[in-house]
Amino acid sequence: MSGAVDLSSLKQPPAGAPSAPGGDYAVNETDFETKVLRRSIAVPVVVALYSQRSPGSIELVKLLERLVAEDGDSWVLATVEAESNIRIAQAFGVQGIPTVIAVAGGQPLADFQGAQPESQVRQWLNAVIDAVSGKLEGGEQQPQPAEDPRFTAAESALENGDLAGAEAAYEAIIAAEPGNEEAKSALRQLRFLARAQEIPDSVIATAAADPTDVAAALDAADLEMLNQRPEASFDRLIALIKRTAGDDRTTARTRLLELFELFDPAEPFVIAARRKLAAALY
Repeated sequence: MSGAVDLSSLKQPPAGAPSAPGGDYAVNETDFETKVLRRSIAVPVVVALYSQRSPGSIELVKLLERLVAEDGDSWVLATVEAESNIRIAQAFGVQGIPTVIAVAGGQPLADFQGAQPESQVRQWLNAVIDAVSGKLEGGEQQPQPAEDPRFTAAESALENGDLAGAEAAYEAIIAAEPGNEEAKSALRQLRFLARAQEIPDSVIATAAADPTDVAAALDAADLEMLNQRPEASFDRLIALIKRTAGDDRTTARTRLLELFELFDPAEPFVIAARRKLAAALY
């Protein structure tokens, strides 16, 4: 999960939506390994994946925040804004929001999907706690690595809405350390989200109405990726590559390769899409 950056500050909830959950339990792709996987060696971690667009999922997270405060140290809560942390949702195979997963010993233990009444959530939590009782290592946690002030500066710029400043900070890291994959990955995600979040939902209909509109197809693919539909995004661009030539085909292929780089190359859907691309080209 390393090599990503929390870009949740770039996305705004719709007007009238409940306020997003507090940041005390927030986890993103950058600190997932430390706050979830490593922490779960000693205590069960309940990961709640929610969306700022879903009032019901926000209410469930607020319920969990209250319950973890009541339960002391018997479990730990980690809240994940799914749309800003696509790879975490994909790693758990999430099919809908909200989804809640208990992680213990570095592995998923139990989960449920959808809003639930407090009594059922409490029953589920008690079952998780009982299941791991006496089976985790406990003891002191591994010390967290010191934060790199350069990344801290970039993340602070993001939190303040300074996209240009964040981009410049990551570019400076890469200039000093050309092999810094964490900075490269963060910069790719930043540029993608900064571009994709400006695309209106209507572009899907525009692309469907005119298959020859290359710009609309590119925007539609970005929007599908933003909405956690990578396979649909890849298929759209591969279809565009098949029916275009010259500069348009090069543009579509370049965009597809950029989107591939948002993921681990070993992801099965990336491997499948690369095979389809090869077939489309040759």
